[in-house]
Order: sequence, then structure tokens, then C-alpha cells
Amino acid sequence: MANKLINQMGLPKSIANVFAARNITTAKEALSLTEFELMEVLDVSLADVTSAIARISEITCPPYQTALTLMEQRVQKEHMGGHLPTRLKGLDNALCGGIPFGVLTELVGPAGIGKTQLCLKLALLASLPTAYGGLGGRVIYIDVESKFSSKRNGIEEFSRYVLHERNGPRDGSLQQLKISLLQNQVKLLIIDSMAALISGEYGQGTARQHLLGWHISFIKSLAEFSRIPVVVTNQVRSQTRDEACQYSFQGQSREKAVEDHTGYDSHLVAALGIHWAHAVTIRLVLDSKSGKRFIKLAKSPISPPLAFPYNITSSGITLLDDDGIELTGPEINSIHCQGHSDIINFDGERFQ
Repeated sequence: MANKLINQMGLPKSIANVFAARNITTAKEALSLTEFELMEVLDVSLADVTSAIARISEITCPPYQTALTLMEQRVQKEHMGGHLPTRLKGLDNALCGGIPFGVLTELVGPAGIGKTQLCLKLALLASLPTAYGGLGGRVIYIDVESKFSSKRNGIEEFSRYVLHERNGPRDGSLQQLKISLLQNQVKLLIIDSMAALISGEYGQGTARQHLLGWHISFIKSLAEFSRIPVVVTNQVRSQTRDEACQYSFQGQSREKAVEDHTGYDSHLVAALGIHWAHAVTIRLVLDSKSGKRFIKLAKSPISPPLAFPYNITSSGITLLDDDGIELTGPEINSIHCQGHSDIINFDGERFQ
């Protein structure tokens, strides 16, 4: 709006001609001068200058908005942006409709907890016609660890809607994703798993961090560009003793943090680190403790931290409670490994 032409602002013709004669043609040029400077340059009265500046400001400057108004507009925009329902009622209610479009949603947890199972369910739901609550489109499923099977849980019929890439992409094929998203009417992108993709590309150190940063930037741009849900899975890694002490501000003392670290099933964290954690908008932690499985809504801009107990049956993942349990402190991000062995250590290697 700063470059809007003055002769298009409805000023009286006499004053508009004076602006043009003095080579002041845009709102930016007029508003960069004080009223007294304009009086000298235009050689007109203060009343004429004040009236002209008021008109120019009214057109070029948006009205003020309160923080509440901006928040309401953002919520409305996100709601209109769309969601992919998970068909898990309690989780969908907490997420105001399901997996949101245009942002990154992460599923993190140990192997065998149900991450891929949930991804397959989302892929199936996205491929359903809109009349049946789906998105009526195709799915790009990037299978880094070769876990995908069209025969898994009887999903052969929908496999023709899934563009499946085994063993993960390289930078060249990642660059083709934007084209594929448009050409194939893709309505969901799944990367299973992000940690395996990064570990497979490079080793450790600076090169790996640069690669992670590039992937974060690229995948976030894909989500914003395509306005579709983007779901990635993440593995877990061992937490070092120093890290256990570092996060002692999370509702427990330093001594308690060190004590908890000694427990075998209480010192796991999401792989890829804090930089990645900030990049995701929604983080769902799939956890197992005391013989029960939980989907924990650990990060969301619109929901409190909730845990939903669930089972995996022949029909897929089902919640045992739609209300959820509100958690506080570090428990919402804690990851246990009871009955699981596919753990990544601090350097990115798997424990055997």
C-alpha cells in the first residue's frame, strides 16, 4: 500500500495536481515528509496538507487490531484451512478436527508402538472420497525403512492411491515433490521416518546438522506451499546424564532428574534434537507404560497436553477413552520403552 499512487486516492483534483507537479506520486513519498515540509514543498496551506495526509493515511494504513482480534483471525484461518480427521474422536476434538493442513505433525515413539499403523490409517482416510469423510486424493508415502506393505491389515484396495517410495528420497527426488504434489492431486504427505532419513544420508557432526536444517526448511515449505497435512514419524534416542540434569526445570529437582535417569524406561527422548522439536507444530508421543499404550498430545498451539489410552486390534488403532487425561510437567514428553528394542542412542545408532 505504501506504493499506491496519490492520484488514485480520491484527493481533490487541485491538491492532487500539486503533488504530481512536485513529483510526489506515491503514499510513501508523501508520508515520509512532515506536514510543515509538505507545506513548503507544495506551497499550500496547513489545512490543505492536513486534509490530504489524513486521506492518504486512511487509505494506506490498516486500522489497528487488538491481540484478541489477531488471535481470533488466526484460529479462524487455521480452521478454514482444513483438517484430516483421524477418526479417533477424543484426539480429533483436542485438535479441533484432526491433523491440520499446512504444518508438520510428528508421531514419535519406540519401534512397535503403532506409528506406522497410524500412518497407514491416515493414508487410507486421506484416499477416501470426500462424501465418506476423506480428502478424495492421493498420498505420497516416503518409506525410509521399507515398512510399507499394501497387504498390511487388508489395505490392498487403497494402495493404488498411494505413491510409494521405498528406502527414502535423496535431495534430487525431494525437489520433485512439489511437482508430484500438484500433478497427482496429492492430499497427504507421509515420511516414515525422519530420523532414519537423516541418519541414512550422512554420518554425524556439522554435515548432519546442516542436512537436518535443510530438510526442516524444505518440508515446512512443502506444507505451507501445498496446504495439505504433512505427517512425519520420528524415533527415540537415549538421553544422556547431562541432558537429564539440564531439563531439571521441568517440575522436578536436579537430584530427582538424575535419579529418574537411572531407570531403564524413563530416559528416552525424541531423536533429532531441540531444533527439530521447534519445527513441528503438532507432536504426538506414542508411549507404553505399565502395560498400557497412550497417545500423548505433547505439543499443540490449541490444546492442553492430553494422554489418550489406546489399543491396536485387527481393525487398527482405537482409543479406550475419548476424554483424555491432562498431564503436567515432564511426563507429557517422557517416552518409555517397555517391550521395545529399537532405540537410537545419542549418536544416532540403534541399540541391538
